[in-house]
Amino acid sequence: MVGRDTRDSGARIERALVAGLSAAGVDVVSLGVAPTPAVAWVGAQRGLPGAVISASHNAWTDNGIKFFAAGGRKLADAVESRLQAELDAVLGDDVESAASTVGTDVDVLGDETAVAGWCDAVVASCPVDVSALRVVIDCANGASSTVAPAILRSLGLDPVVLHASPDGRNINAACGSTHPDDLRRAVVEVGADVGLAFDGDADRLLAVDETGELVDGDQLLAMFAADLRARGVLRGDRLVVTVMSNLGLRLRMDRLGITVIETPVGDRHVLEALDRVDGALGGEQSGHIVFADLATTGDGVLSGVQLLALLARAGRPLSRLAAESMDRLPQVLVNVPVVGRGADIVAALAAPVAAAEAELGGAGRVLLRPSGTEPLVRVMVEATSMVTAEAVAARLAAEVERVGGA
Repeated sequence: MVGRDTRDSGARIERALVAGLSAAGVDVVSLGVAPTPAVAWVGAQRGLPGAVISASHNAWTDNGIKFFAAGGRKLADAVESRLQAELDAVLGDDVESAASTVGTDVDVLGDETAVAGWCDAVVASCPVDVSALRVVIDCANGASSTVAPAILRSLGLDPVVLHASPDGRNINAACGSTHPDDLRRAVVEVGADVGLAFDGDADRLLAVDETGELVDGDQLLAMFAADLRARGVLRGDRLVVTVMSNLGLRLRMDRLGITVIETPVGDRHVLEALDRVDGALGGEQSGHIVFADLATTGDGVLSGVQLLALLARAGRPLSRLAAESMDRLPQVLVNVPVVGRGADIVAALAAPVAAAEAELGGAGRVLLRPSGTEPLVRVMVEATSMVTAEAVAARLAAEVERVGGA
């Protein structure tokens, strides 16, 4: 099963991928423009592997291929490493020349019903009447542009829809979960109860409360965890998060008696941990949220529907629920462009990081990590005051620039 987002290069890459797979004897079915979680859902329902041509929240100029194993699950690290090594051996450095040798004059077999099945499943996941809510959604001019409004209308809603006119180059452009300013303004202007922001391939969600304030993935996870626990469906009272999650989330979960399991950054690691501990909920600050009983991967539209259900059950404004969910410690994130391997740069800065951690004591955290998609090292600092967090982050960012700055 192959799907793609709305990028200009998507159809061309799809033809080349289908040609290559077909030449190897693989039967390929195209879902056309489809959210990443829709492809994963179809794979889970049919026991098939899948591929999604997307660069997620990146600009239209980027693109790539995400693979799912049979059953709609992300590939394990070892499998991805083997795949990358095989590609490197076959393609070498001259990717353009190698790609030009693959014929693309192939017939792509489509399946228009598959994504509709995912839409029906998302609608069916909502156990309460949410039709009284006023909702604004931002589709990022991406893969959710058609399906997300249709799903909400099936729930009896009349959503105000932003950025749902993709032209191949406007995906994520000043919109969506990475740029929610338009959504924040619109929520206030129309007097909405909530705004939902998706990214280009619709596997993440950020929300906006009725006052126009952003509600990030950590706050959403805190609300969902408390709600699931209160309803007795948070198996083992466990929540899986990544190292980027705010310390305030961990402290709140500790007060609720919920065990926090920490993983490296990446929803794949969250999914592996959920499988390992038989967990029901996990996710990332960036908005990848996994309801393990409902999906095999992060699903922004599904998460949005679950948030609407939570709001309908609670009968209280999102601003109040978010404020009660956790006390967020001041957190500063600095992205430093680098040359060379980010992992090597991070390793070389072990001593400055240790010194910063000692300075903060138990009242803060420091994290340096290489980006998985861009030539960046991300510097994250949490502290009891924003002034302290900013000062420590600036000092460490300068160290990154000194060692490997672009």
